[in-house]
Amino acid sequence: MNTFHLQALSHSASVIISIAVILLSGFLFTRITKLLKLPDVTAYILAGIIIGPYVFDLIPASFVPGTDFLPDLALSFIAFSTGEFFRVENLKKSGKSILIITLCESLFAFILVFLLTYFLLHLSLPFALVLSALATATAPASTMMTIRQTKAHGEFVDTLLQVVALDDVVGLLSYSVAVAIASAILNGGGIDMRDILTPILTNLAAILLGALFGILLKFFIQEKRSTDNRLIISIAMIFGYTGICTVFDISPLLGCMVMATVYINLSDDDRLFKQLNYFSPPILLLFFVRSGISFDLGALFSSHDSIGSTPLLLIGVLYFLTRIIGKYAGSFLSCLWTGKGKNVRNYLGFALFPQAGVAIGLAALGARILGGPSGNALNTIILSSSILYELVGPACAKMALHLSGSYSNKLEEITDISGVNENGEEKSSLEQLIERIQQIQEELPKYEVNEDEEAFERAAEEDQNYYHLRKRR
Repeated sequence: MNTFHLQALSHSASVIISIAVILLSGFLFTRITKLLKLPDVTAYILAGIIIGPYVFDLIPASFVPGTDFLPDLALSFIAFSTGEFFRVENLKKSGKSILIITLCESLFAFILVFLLTYFLLHLSLPFALVLSALATATAPASTMMTIRQTKAHGEFVDTLLQVVALDDVVGLLSYSVAVAIASAILNGGGIDMRDILTPILTNLAAILLGALFGILLKFFIQEKRSTDNRLIISIAMIFGYTGICTVFDISPLLGCMVMATVYINLSDDDRLFKQLNYFSPPILLLFFVRSGISFDLGALFSSHDSIGSTPLLLIGVLYFLTRIIGKYAGSFLSCLWTGKGKNVRNYLGFALFPQAGVAIGLAALGARILGGPSGNALNTIILSSSILYELVGPACAKMALHLSGSYSNKLEEITDISGVNENGEEKSSLEQLIERIQQIQEELPKYEVNEDEEAFERAAEEDQNYYHLRKRR
């Protein structure tokens, strides 16, 4: 089936079949990337490129502009999932040091990318500002996925999760200010304090609205609610908040993060986040594959006069390397300043390399504001560099978790038992192995039977009792 056939169908049929093709292609490509030990995000972007206009051209040209809402929705779900880690008790312990580390690693990345793009590559000022602001963002999805896979824990993981979550707050604020200044320059006006204060005040309003939605979410989701209704209510709140932000052309990222933060601190209900983790993958898949479809492969080997004479491929590679240097240097120096341990100081920067979801979503929003060739170039650079980051980022994050001692595959390191028994005699290797296995079993979370399973069990018991009663008769 090619694009001509899909365009010949009715609009509804064309959209439905396009979504089916996107979902299926994204899934199939994950089968390939899993063999290569690559993250799913890489598979989704590559799938979009393959089924897009530069290879098989399976998706109608009208699909991408007709799904402009996907970046906003994807950002909302990504942001909501990160808000879970802003618990008050954790922030009280290390709030000041986390803030310093986040500001430093973000600022270093911004400054180095701006020096590269504006002073060395001589790109236009609006473009350099927006691209530098996007360099501050980190991919929470890749980092959290790696932590879940390795079951890592400890001071390094606690610091990393809080920095990654707060990193996107700093990234959004810097992005909002950069976009406002870039718009003022592109419109031919001068830069005044209003261009800087307006996005800050707008995001403050978004924070207050997100907090209100978090309170409402706690009010609507009660203990007596069924699993289905909890999911329906939470999705309705996220969609509703995202829709309001879209009306006023505001990024929903910060507000959704605050909504989740307020909810988790009021309810201490992490079960809702697990439910949403089962719902959000198709939306994220659609978003990333759509990003791959809109990826301008031909533009990589050309330059745009609207931003400068440097080829986009060179800009993307240099941006990739410069941001890595900024992230590592900023985190290392700030950890040294705040007195963090050696393991956190030496390896935190490696875990901050991934960049995909938030940056791609913000780039899509920034492309709409810059418009034309500049917007297309911004999307191309962020997408191409994101593929590189997703190739090396998760591997670097896993290496950082391992080198920092946050996880291990050795029973001797993940358990703590005595080598001697009560009589002071040395235990045999078999006795130690049995005790280590028992300790791991005790630490495993207890399985909770949900309402549906209880109903099935009761029905099965009743049927069994009825069968035995008839047999006796």
